[in-house]
Amino acid sequence: MKRPAPADRSADKPVIWTVSVSRLSELFRDITLEFDDLADIEPIHLGFDDAVREIRERLATERCDAVISAGSNGAYLKSRLPVPVIVARASGFDVMQALARARKITRRIGLVTYQEALPALAEFQQMFGLDIVQRTYATEEDARAVVNDLKAAGIEAIAGAGLITDLAEEAGLHGIFLYSSASVRQAFEDALELARLTQLETARGRSLPVSDTLRARHHIKDLRGDSPAMEEVRQAITLFARSPATVLIQGETGTGKELAAQAIHRAHPMMQGKAQTAHPFVAVNCGALAESLLESELFGYEEGAFTGSRRGGRAGLFEAANRGTLFLDEIGEMPLPLQTRLLRVLEEREVVRVGSTRPIPINVRFISATHCDLDARVREGRFRADLYYRLGVLRLRLPPLRERREDIPALAEWHLKHALAALDTRPHANLGAEIARCAPLLSACDWPGNVRELRNMMERLALFLAAEPLQALTPALILRIAPEIATTSSAALPALAPAAAMTSAPAIDDIHAVLQRYRGNRAAAARHLGISRTTLWRKLKEDEESGTA
Repeated sequence: MKRPAPADRSADKPVIWTVSVSRLSELFRDITLEFDDLADIEPIHLGFDDAVREIRERLATERCDAVISAGSNGAYLKSRLPVPVIVARASGFDVMQALARARKITRRIGLVTYQEALPALAEFQQMFGLDIVQRTYATEEDARAVVNDLKAAGIEAIAGAGLITDLAEEAGLHGIFLYSSASVRQAFEDALELARLTQLETARGRSLPVSDTLRARHHIKDLRGDSPAMEEVRQAITLFARSPATVLIQGETGTGKELAAQAIHRAHPMMQGKAQTAHPFVAVNCGALAESLLESELFGYEEGAFTGSRRGGRAGLFEAANRGTLFLDEIGEMPLPLQTRLLRVLEEREVVRVGSTRPIPINVRFISATHCDLDARVREGRFRADLYYRLGVLRLRLPPLRERREDIPALAEWHLKHALAALDTRPHANLGAEIARCAPLLSACDWPGNVRELRNMMERLALFLAAEPLQALTPALILRIAPEIATTSSAALPALAPAAAMTSAPAIDDIHAVLQRYRGNRAAAARHLGISRTTLWRKLKEDEESGTA
């Protein structure tokens, strides 16, 4: 492919380079066509040291706003290049889809991932009787050795990134590629947004730190639920979006605090249409970083401010969020010394980088969130009272699921349908009726993890339903796949669960219809009906006895 000269490139189009050395190149190429009108995208078919050397040489005379890569290659580039690197990541659904494809070839499957294994697969493989051998690698040499070891162990199919699948096929095995178009498309969207923001900040004469969250993806419509409590939340968000005042969002884990913050950001009149690219949404978890790291992330630093600081210094997240929103998640975990500095930023609307004395003016909307009791922390001296009142000019409380149980069935159905769609599985035509039969069981659960826990459970259910498409969704299936429901539910559940299971028992006409469909195969019919073969046999015997009485 002919490389365009720098002068040929559109001055206002972001410049993105994709870096890959395997079959990922084909996926990159296909997705590139979707973004051709939005950015100048060029492939670099190199990896590791060769790619680093090529990119560094070209950066001396050419502009690049972002690089997209994946797997070990992406991790290698991210730590060695002076430009932002977006690493495409295979999702959990990608992994399950790859395993499903491998299962059609053999029951013994190798899964090779970069650096970290996936412990969550243990339950999945036990439930479906799969023999999955997990291995990890750090270098190309490691990967080759792992593939050879799996071959020696009798493994016939190996799932992994491009390097792994290439090595597997080189060894005469079946290589199952992990990445999907959806995962790669998300990486392109992230790179495009980051490139636009980099251009914006460069035009202002400042460098932008790389942040995982530079835009708000969620709208007010993503706060789902028809209960009066959720209607109040949406009304408050619409009202708060009109004001530049600080907002404090309080709610338990999993209630959607960041989603609400993004909705407030997106609902502001200035955020409509394409204008939102000039108004970033930057998020930072105050409890996830050590005090020294959090300080440099928030305030930025000057060159030489500390050992290891970047040449030329670096702008902090306060500056990155200029003209937009800075979301301070878990604000209750912020160390006291930084609370003092944050209060000054809120009052003066200026930020001073670490190692500097020069104030930099900023125009930022502050939204903070916490799951803890800040009133109690103020009384204990762990949180500044003046900062607390300054952050909470506007306050939004998100109700836990147990306070809006009427929303649970609809939420469960919505998340389950989306999880099935991500697995390329069509939901049963009677999924709504099946959810309705399970509603008493789902609504009785207290859901300590709230919407996040409900969503995660629906994703788990989707995996099992996709793996055995003929089985029905019943209370018994939910309790088998998610037994923790019984320990996180109200006192009514012990009496409710058996009743729910009874009410979900199929009618005898349904049983005969399913048996006819499966030509008398009772095992297949029982799976489809979501009951055991013993229950099926008992129901048929009862029907036979009633017919001869």
